[in-house]
Amino acid sequence: MLTKTLQESWSQFLEFIVEHCSATEYENWFASIRVLDASGEEIQLEVPNIFVQEYLLENYKKDLCAFLPIRPSGEPAIRFVIATSQKKILLPAPLPVAEPQEQGAPHPDLKLNPFYTFNHFIEGPANQFVKSAAMGVASRPGKSYNPLFIHGGVGLGKTHLLHGIGHYIRENHKKLRIHCITTEGFINDLVDHLRNKSIDKMKRFYRSLDVLLVDDIQFLQSRLNFEEEFCNTFESLINQNKQIIITSDKPPGQLKLSERLIARMEWGLVAHIGVPDLETRVAILQHKAEQKGFRLPQKIAFFIAEHIFNNVRQLEGAINRLSAYCRLMGLDMTEDVVHKTLAELFQYSPHKKISVENILKSVATIFGVRVNDLRGDSRTKAIAFPRQVAMYLAKEMINESLMRLSSAFGGKTHSTLLHAWKKIANQVETDEMLRRQIDMARRNLEV
Repeated sequence: MLTKTLQESWSQFLEFIVEHCSATEYENWFASIRVLDASGEEIQLEVPNIFVQEYLLENYKKDLCAFLPIRPSGEPAIRFVIATSQKKILLPAPLPVAEPQEQGAPHPDLKLNPFYTFNHFIEGPANQFVKSAAMGVASRPGKSYNPLFIHGGVGLGKTHLLHGIGHYIRENHKKLRIHCITTEGFINDLVDHLRNKSIDKMKRFYRSLDVLLVDDIQFLQSRLNFEEEFCNTFESLINQNKQIIITSDKPPGQLKLSERLIARMEWGLVAHIGVPDLETRVAILQHKAEQKGFRLPQKIAFFIAEHIFNNVRQLEGAINRLSAYCRLMGLDMTEDVVHKTLAELFQYSPHKKISVENILKSVATIFGVRVNDLRGDSRTKAIAFPRQVAMYLAKEMINESLMRLSSAFGGKTHSTLLHAWKKIANQVETDEMLRRQIDMARRNLEV
């Protein structure tokens, strides 16, 4: 039975956290923690993995000690339990050996990356919607969003979601015929059948599918003959209520394809997958490191995530390179070692003109407030503190007079802005959470 006092103390700690971190950080690091038990001396918390435990102790030890009992050693009186269910997602189970195929069963040549499953996909604000759409399609093929068109930059997880849909359908809709192919593969397939004069065989195969997964449709541009055959296949399947999922580096309207095919692809749901934010990138790094069986210190994960931010695939490459280098050279992971090993992967955003309006939008997003509130006169801490952060960033990043900058904050005086700048500049030296929030705002403004 839970001790009421400790349970209330933990609830008060969470209320404190909600006020001092972004919604994304709370969702990634705190929302999954569960109170299992409590006594008069300690509280027992279930965490999904060791990284959440380390994150708590490395970043919030002082705050935990303020809300919870303290052991003689000075540590907060917490006993952590790693959730056993989470261990199942570290490595995917071997795919089942295919039984003799019945009529209507999945195609035996279906090739899917065993690591590209929904369980291995790290979810964050930039990809939450598209993952939900992918899971909806996988749960009810041909009955929810058809076609589903996923677009986004290189290395952000489009192929991962495509294969995740394939895995889910194969495991939960065993009678459906599935085919996953790249656009280049489709073109090569068509060329081979034309050469062998067996094009009718190819048409029968594709038109008999229940689910067609097509990767990188942008490679169909400027190939009119191949585009026509793909469009015919597309229409045949859609008319039979068969599911089609397509990925691309651009939305349909920006592709150099026929209006007919673009219109077909826009029939269903067009979903964008964006660049993951800092906390999501850290979670991806931790997950990749855990898959490879080594511990990635929290500070190192943040250091890498702060310097590699446009490509999830590069995050995985960074983990591979770093782990190999440290093991071969017998070195511990430090920021110096990381910089030496990964410097060529680090990304630096070109500077662009930054306005107070953009700063207000970035800060409002991070702190979960409205832009109008930041310009207003509210002195509540939830509004006043983000406003001071915005003022600090404005003075740091915009080469304008204090008078002009302060007037952009709803007519505040230059002394108010200067006071805010001094306060945040002092606090950022000792407040690690604030430093990360400001770094995140800077990157959002520079991307």
